[in-house]
Amino acid sequence: GEPREQGEYYCGVGASNVVGREISDAHLQACLDLGITLTGTNAEVALGQWEYQCFGKGIKAADDLWVSRYLLYKIAEEFGVGVNIHPKPKTGDWNGSGMHTNFSNEEMRSNGSEELFSSMCDKLGEVHEEGIAAYGSDNDMRLTGLHETQSIDQFSYGVSDRGASIRIPVYTVEHDWNGYLEDRRPASNADPYKILAHVVGTLTK
Repeated sequence: GEPREQGEYYCGVGASNVVGREISDAHLQACLDLGITLTGTNAEVALGQWEYQCFGKGIKAADDLWVSRYLLYKIAEEFGVGVNIHPKPKTGDWNGSGMHTNFSNEEMRSNGSEELFSSMCDKLGEVHEEGIAAYGSDNDMRLTGLHETQSIDQFSYGVSDRGASIRIPVYTVEHDWNGYLEDRRPASNADPYKILAHVVGTLTK
């Protein structure tokens, strides 16, 4: 039958709220064994929807994400389960699947300011359409302005705003504007190398 409406699945526990934890745990261990730095995993808003955070410096972040995807498909196969990385795996009142991209450089981490972070967001906003083109297919089905997204044809940023294109984390503000930014636009099926090229290329011009 149909699952209950979303709400209790996010970071949930219990057999009625979570499916697939054994796959997530096996994937986490396999990645760590290979030197891929996963910094966390959690059950997401929809039933059976999982997230993992892949950390790396520069091109290694994209390399590790690529290999981690392969491992996920391989491990899920061993459990007899398929993997769906479409940005809107279930239509209706369900959150889509994104690949939120957190990034920082030395200046952002140690010599940041509100002006610096705002200027970076503005730069990304100036090439919003180019970013969307690099951020995965069928992303219009996810970026609707609902379900913790901004509309695909609009650009915005804000502090702790999960409905913005770029979220400025509370952590960054509370640490005197030293920290990182989160680009919430990339889709779960995006090419990490294209994301990296767009973000770095835009912010280093």
